[in-house]
Amino acid sequence: MFWNSIKEIDSVTLAGWLDEKASSFRIIDVRQHQEIAMGTVPGAEALPLHLLPLKLNEIDKSETIVLVCRSGARSGQATAFMQQQGFENVYNLRGGMMGWTASGLPAPAPAAT
Repeated sequence: MFWNSIKEIDSVTLAGWLDEKASSFRIIDVRQHQEIAMGTVPGAEALPLHLLPLKLNEIDKSETIVLVCRSGARSGQATAFMQQQGFENVYNLRGGMMGWTASGLPAPAPAAT
């Protein structure tokens, strides 16, 4: 599989992107809604992994996308899938939310919609 060729970003680098590039990329959390409710990367959108193939046509291939999950495994699968579908600027958050919070970064619960 593509596992060795997926692009990854670490938590500290992503936090820097949040400070510098606020509108030039999207963060998509592929966990289930009940997992996301416990906290996520600030500004992340919820798109559970099982819905990704159905919603892929709603994501612009020219955008830079960072995918997030709990440990980096599901988002790694999603990154490989998106690369197979022609997305070039897609990154897996290495270590997922566990790595993010271990780095001392904030993980607020998303606002209720």
